[in-house]
Amino acid sequence: MGAAHGVCYGMVGDNLPSRADVVRLFKSRNIHAMRIYNPDPDALAALRGSGIALVLDVGGVDEVRRLAADPSFAASWVRTNVQAYYPDVFIRYVVVGNEVVPSDARHVLYPALRNVNAALSAAGLASAVKATTSARFDVVTNSFPPSSGAFADPYMIDVASFLASTGAPLLVNVYPYFAYKDNPRDISLGYATFQPGTTVRDDGNGLVYTNLFNAMVDAAYAALDKAGAPGVRLVVSESGWPSAGGFAATVENARRYNQGLIDNVKEGTPRRPGPIETYVFAMFNENSKPGDATERNFGLFYPNMEPVYPVTFPN
Repeated sequence: MGAAHGVCYGMVGDNLPSRADVVRLFKSRNIHAMRIYNPDPDALAALRGSGIALVLDVGGVDEVRRLAADPSFAASWVRTNVQAYYPDVFIRYVVVGNEVVPSDARHVLYPALRNVNAALSAAGLASAVKATTSARFDVVTNSFPPSSGAFADPYMIDVASFLASTGAPLLVNVYPYFAYKDNPRDISLGYATFQPGTTVRDDGNGLVYTNLFNAMVDAAYAALDKAGAPGVRLVVSESGWPSAGGFAATVENARRYNQGLIDNVKEGTPRRPGPIETYVFAMFNENSKPGDATERNFGLFYPNMEPVYPVTFPN
């Protein structure tokens, strides 16, 4: 799979459509892959026979801790949530933790990954369904220029080595929106939203960047190289822009960013040309999400399934 055929389907709202309607909406909009954040039985049932590829998160950090502590629980989890549906549901990855903070990750992430991978292997599924994790971008330090990228914490080197040994990709959530919000003095809105007119040269290797997303992805690739895992592929497991609720959160900025993202990832980055498997965040505005108002306004669609703004996915 390449390019931005995927969208994250969050369910933190009290007015969202049925799981079956969501699957139909994905298909009608040429969205060929989905990420869900826990093994929701109704969503998994609705996906049967749909042909939609699935990124399946195990749930929150408490679930990751249980998976780390108990191999038999990992085996049971795989039986219940993967074997019971595969191959009717085309599960590509089991994501062991989404943005697990370093204080937790140092102790639980690697053993949880190992236990889930062992359970997938015992079920005869490890060649088809890969165990991985989804990291916050701030696991990468020194991200500018991109060639200086390195992992900020040693536990990520263990994770990268593990993924290299199993042939799994590393999933990373990449948000130029937050980078721009934190530093609008040095980062232009156009550079953050795929608009032409800005070029940035990496003096470390001479590569030239025309958008912030590519620069961030290449910083993560530089970190993998420095960690001794140059063969590990990156999957962008979340990327998006809010359309309301805060700084630079407008419908037009969100449309420009997300359409630019979809178009851009077909070509890859200066360091790694070729399609980048990418998941836009998110399918719906989710009215029950905590935090800043922007958190409730990342959706491509309103809960009534009307588009917030027009975005076109390739066939």
